[in-house]
Amino acid sequence: CVCVCVWFHFVSPVEGRLVSEIGKGLCVLVGIAEDDTKEDLDYVLRKVLNVRVFEDDKGKMWTRGVQQAGLDILCVSQFTLYAKLKGNKPDFHLAMGGPRAKEMYMAFLDSLRSAYVAERVKGRGKTLNLSLSLS
Repeated sequence: CVCVCVWFHFVSPVEGRLVSEIGKGLCVLVGIAEDDTKEDLDYVLRKVLNVRVFEDDKGKMWTRGVQQAGLDILCVSQFTLYAKLKGNKPDFHLAMGGPRAKEMYMAFLDSLRSAYVAERVKGRGKTLNLSLSLS
């Protein structure tokens, strides 16, 4: 499960210090399900690079993907995308467990960096506090 957001400025502090920052680009919240495979992540990778949410040189929207536009990508591991409510309590049993999920997430980042420009892809396996700006 992936949630893709278009951002114009994105800052990611950890323990009070800046660890990631991107300009215009995508913030990709990556949730990995218990039954996800490498093939699933390869599919998501292609979609992240090619989803047309940016404008062309003439300002026409929905014509360029992040790769074609040469923009930044920030990936954030987000197991909560697989939350289900049991009564009033969240249940995360559909999300892949800790060490396996981290390994798959890091493999996704490596694949994304190989398929695109490594310096334009940000992401870590740490807990993040997010600060977003749409201006």
